[in-house]
Amino acid sequence: MTEIDLPGHGRHRLSEPLRLPPATGAPTGRVVYAAAHVVADPLGDNAPGAPAAVDWDTTLAFRRHLWSLGLGVADAMDTAQRGMGLDWPATRELITRSGAEARATGGLLACGAGTDQLAPGTHTLQTVTAAYEEQLDVVESAGARPILMASRALAAAARGPEDYLRVYGGIIGQAEQPVILHWLGEMFDPALSGYWGSTDLDAATATVLELIGEHADRIDGIKVSLLDADREVALRRALPAGVRLYTGDDFHYPELIRGDEHGHSDALLGVFDPIAPVAAAALHALDAGDLDRYDALFAPTLPLARHLFAAPTYHYKTGIVLLAWLAGHQDHFTMVGGAQSGRSVPHLVELFRLADAAGILPDPELAADRMRRFLAVAAPLG
Repeated sequence: MTEIDLPGHGRHRLSEPLRLPPATGAPTGRVVYAAAHVVADPLGDNAPGAPAAVDWDTTLAFRRHLWSLGLGVADAMDTAQRGMGLDWPATRELITRSGAEARATGGLLACGAGTDQLAPGTHTLQTVTAAYEEQLDVVESAGARPILMASRALAAAARGPEDYLRVYGGIIGQAEQPVILHWLGEMFDPALSGYWGSTDLDAATATVLELIGEHADRIDGIKVSLLDADREVALRRALPAGVRLYTGDDFHYPELIRGDEHGHSDALLGVFDPIAPVAAAALHALDAGDLDRYDALFAPTLPLARHLFAAPTYHYKTGIVLLAWLAGHQDHFTMVGGAQSGRSVPHLVELFRLADAAGILPDPELAADRMRRFLAVAAPLG
């Protein structure tokens, strides 16, 4: 058995990884996207504020890994460090490269279109709209479904709900295919406080439903990341027929995807990046009607997810990349923007323990060796 000394915990014996059946294609009962991280070039100048230097080969290999499991990929999203290290030139290249890979493999791909090419500060609504239009064109040219990302620039420029309705309505009308809306709570990005024109979530929900009601035939669904299961269910039940609710709730995803007698949520989740093999197996169990297996597979991932996305939630990407390194998907723990410093050593030690308990470390010896090397630098024990 593989063992490791962990600060604050003593000797830790690693569990055996989960033995999962081979992937058998995409789940049929739910539409599922894993929001994927980017892999930095470890020899690039990935300092805070510097242009992102990306290891494209490893970044794209990880997307092929997700597609091989039957999951869709949501790219150029929050998990890929949009607004936290991944600048627009690198994002544009990521969308283009991922689009080519999706065409080559037949993988399901949706990509974020936002306004982050704009400099910080206040812009006119016309400028915000033009920024959305530029990014929408890049996404559609790549052959991906557009996700209209929540925009810091729009949050700063809008004076009320009517401005959101006007900007979104215009962009939706230009899209070549139905879009996915994106409601990201301020726990993921404090600059999005008051999105949809109000800090009152009931009022914001009313604006969202008005927008969707006016454009239901042009909206595939809405991704909701508020970490509030009851609010998500209420919104889901109020949506027009044919409009999906994509859960982005990394705290309650098993129950929301499972659903109830009134319906279910589909999924667009950052937590599916590190737990992709387990998620794929659980969703196939759900397709087969084996709810006990579904629950048993997802249950150990919940403590991991809740720790991974603990406040300050926007630093969850640090844990995502650590887990990718520990699992062997990349050869280093370096991030664009220097974001590997976003979590403390105790947080990452606990993340390691919870990942082991969830059975998501495919090679315990490799994971233990890499964690030892991390701790030798970050927290030498003497």
